[in-house]
Amino acid sequence: MPSMPMTEKNATNPTTEPAVLHESVIGWFGEHARDLPWRRPEAGAWGVMVSEFMLQQTPVSRVLPVYEQWLARWPRPADLAAEAPGEAVRAWGRLGYPRRALRLHGAALAITERHGGDVPADHGQLLSLPGIGEYTAAAVASFAYGQRHAVLDTNVRRVFARAVTGVQYPPTATTAAERRLARALLPEDEATAARWAAASMELGALVCTAKNETCVRCPIAAQCAWRLAGKPAHEGPARRGQTYAGTDRQVRGRLLAVLREATGSVPQSALDAVWHEPVQRARALDGLVADGLVEPLENGFYRLPQS
Repeated sequence: MPSMPMTEKNATNPTTEPAVLHESVIGWFGEHARDLPWRRPEAGAWGVMVSEFMLQQTPVSRVLPVYEQWLARWPRPADLAAEAPGEAVRAWGRLGYPRRALRLHGAALAITERHGGDVPADHGQLLSLPGIGEYTAAAVASFAYGQRHAVLDTNVRRVFARAVTGVQYPPTATTAAERRLARALLPEDEATAARWAAASMELGALVCTAKNETCVRCPIAAQCAWRLAGKPAHEGPARRGQTYAGTDRQVRGRLLAVLREATGSVPQSALDAVWHEPVQRARALDGLVADGLVEPLENGFYRLPQS
């Protein structure tokens, strides 16, 4: 196995060897992992894929009820593929970033047409599905099929940045150096690698959090380069939280809420009533149409997409 890149701070510390990190983090995961429905055997690859789409930029607490309803209604990709894409948008509810619903519907169509309705296990075939990027393909292959892939979400990147690189936060976008480090840290054994991927992600979600990290609960605190360096403050650009109130995102959400609650098409006047500023409202509606989330009809009516 390739050696793990070392910083000057930890180069002489033998406990930073990958095997030590694997044992500590995986052991912690065995005791503290949350019982989440997509981690249960009955979830299958489709359940894992649905969870990965929903969990992007959305906390677990908000995903859980929508996930359960989604799988009850569409237990297989073919079930979702048989519905109009607007039904996926409707069922997405208030999870946010509703284009994910359209992408998941598109993936379900492709799985049904190309793979007989079964989520493919091959990483390359996963990558070829609509709406599936590097992270999601690796996550599904790892979590659903127990394969050896570097699964780099925000939580994992933060754990690696602190524990190995010695900085508080990873770069804004995933870098080649981060990918090399993640590959170097992967256990050789497939089952262990898949467990490591899930465990390091859970550690970032529950302990090595973006704010108010709880190092006293961390299984690798004694080896963490950032903690050993005295937790130096982030030196990069200021990390700004996302705003929502008054943004086009908020207007889009209100417009979609009217359409989700309607049984058919709605008139322009019903959409005009949800936001007072006409220019921003029109811009938000035009954006929804351009994104394929809203379908304009004749005489100023709108509906969720049917094709």
